[in-house]
Amino acid sequence: MIDQATIDRIMDAAEISEVVSEFVTLKRRGVNQLGLCPFHNEKTPSFIVSPAKGIFKCFGCGKGGNAVNFIMEHESLSYPEALKWLAKKYHIDVQEEEETEHQKQLKDDRESMMIASAFAQKYFTRFVWEENEGRTIGLSYLRERGLHDNIIKKFELGYCPDGKDIFTQAAQKQGYKMEYLEKTGLTIKRDDWVRDRFAGRVMFPIHNIAGRVTAFGGRTLKSDKNIAKYLNSPESEIYHKSRVLYGIFQAKREITKQDKCYLVEGYTDVLAFHQAGIENVVASSGTALTPDQIRLIKRFSPNITIIYDGDEAGIKASLRGIDLVLEEGMNVKVLLLPKGEDPDSFARSMSSTQLQEYIDEHQTDFIRFKTKLLLENTENDPVSKARLISDIVRSISVVPDTITRSMYIKECSTLMDVGEDILYTEIRKVMQRESEDNRRKEYREQAAQQRQPAIPRPVNIAKNLCEIEEREILRVLLKYFHTEVFEEEGENPEDPIFISVGRFVLEEIEADGLYSDNELINQFLDLFRENLDNAEFKPMSFFTHHSDQRISQLASDLLSEKYTESKRWTRGGAFVEAENEILDLIVPKIVQEYKLRKVKNMLADLEKGIQLAASDMEKVMSIQNQYLNLKKVEKHLSIQLGNRTVTR
Repeated sequence: MIDQATIDRIMDAAEISEVVSEFVTLKRRGVNQLGLCPFHNEKTPSFIVSPAKGIFKCFGCGKGGNAVNFIMEHESLSYPEALKWLAKKYHIDVQEEEETEHQKQLKDDRESMMIASAFAQKYFTRFVWEENEGRTIGLSYLRERGLHDNIIKKFELGYCPDGKDIFTQAAQKQGYKMEYLEKTGLTIKRDDWVRDRFAGRVMFPIHNIAGRVTAFGGRTLKSDKNIAKYLNSPESEIYHKSRVLYGIFQAKREITKQDKCYLVEGYTDVLAFHQAGIENVVASSGTALTPDQIRLIKRFSPNITIIYDGDEAGIKASLRGIDLVLEEGMNVKVLLLPKGEDPDSFARSMSSTQLQEYIDEHQTDFIRFKTKLLLENTENDPVSKARLISDIVRSISVVPDTITRSMYIKECSTLMDVGEDILYTEIRKVMQRESEDNRRKEYREQAAQQRQPAIPRPVNIAKNLCEIEEREILRVLLKYFHTEVFEEEGENPEDPIFISVGRFVLEEIEADGLYSDNELINQFLDLFRENLDNAEFKPMSFFTHHSDQRISQLASDLLSEKYTESKRWTRGGAFVEAENEILDLIVPKIVQEYKLRKVKNMLADLEKGIQLAASDMEKVMSIQNQYLNLKKVEKHLSIQLGNRTVTR
């Protein structure tokens, strides 16, 4: 267990914008910050961070909370694990009781695999620097490739000893279970046969966006053609190669700073660029570029330059990746290196300034790239030229932004000497075909679902009909709980009694015995009641920093920008006082509206009761008496609220 004092220190130190900006590019928007949500795919930012309130909120997917909630959600960690993550970031010591064997067994697989991977990285890194085999083979190879020691250390490169199961034995001696060594792919086990997957290979740890090692790439130094040159960790709970970019952890800050990302193919390409002073670079690690990888880059910048080898394979790879990048709404440029060069060799052949100047001079947008590449053999061939135009049109058609699409059409028209109206017509045809294909696909999926046996959906038994009013009450309590705005005459007329917003609201609700149909809202109100006489109670930080994620999520929702100033007080654009200046008017009105909504709901229930009891006149008369009394209450509340007519 982490003691409360340590939790408080972590909460005080964890600045929400600092934590979130580790993973999301934030831009200032007034007093808040705005970015693309990391929890769902979106093209228009709806993710807001409020440094003043210490919360985040996405109005697209609804997720929100404090810094701990963000780390829990983003890194799939438990509450204590997220606290430890933040404690490490802010150099706060966390003292805990030593884990028992039973507690270790209860650790989930994912965290255990992360721990095993972290051990492996430290083992391989130590081995390359401290062991004779590691220095003479692994370190020598890395230096022969021209890598400086600072780059080797920065990326935590290492070496796995050559042998049957040297690493596995070392890991087991340190208490790491075979189960997790297998699941991470570090060890291969078949019945009684065990061996190290990466034996005799130079090791490239693959870090996730938070800097934790999730997998490895290993390069063999043997010349045996039957052995794969590069070997990657298998897919696992912590590693999905289609969602990972090599170097993203080391590059993310520079990508944000430069507002551009360079995409290369392999591990050594990334290392060579870093050594040349260009750090905003990542690699797809030899896999075909995927939408998830593109979205990962887009979190930090919408601008990407794809750098590929100048051979035929590199050209084909660049063509495949362009449309995917365009489809995600990113600005893509392409740089093909001279024939026979790859990013690694090319970066090592020149200085940092020369490399940057070459990139700036030779990178080109995808239209010019495709035109130059494919037009070489089509100058006197109308059919081939028409195919080229169709190819470019297909690429332009996937661009989601209308203005960007129109700019590409204009450029294509100029380069290909084709009228813009013709290009617009062709693009409409392509988009229409795509739309029809999608509709047919949806129809087939719906037909397939209809053929499946129907699965009964859970019935929502109790719907909270007062949610709007109850959320408004909670919002006011969060912001103004201790604010004294009401005055009562005391025993001495010259010594009035001041009543806080919290006391007024809670006493009004309790006087009428009102409870919510939503247990979470009742839990909020109970916590407010417990702290009614606690002058040190700070509702905003208490609820947004609460260990119950449901509580902190709701508090963040209520305090996020969407709710900060209720539009209900604005009248036709006329000047209206700030909310905190008219609390003596607003708060009673909110409570009365809540009571009126409760009364209306009760009246609706009584009307149904009269219908159901139609054959029992005595019961009908009893319900009607209740109904008439409630109608009087409804009328009274409506008059207080200034409603001319009583409606439901």
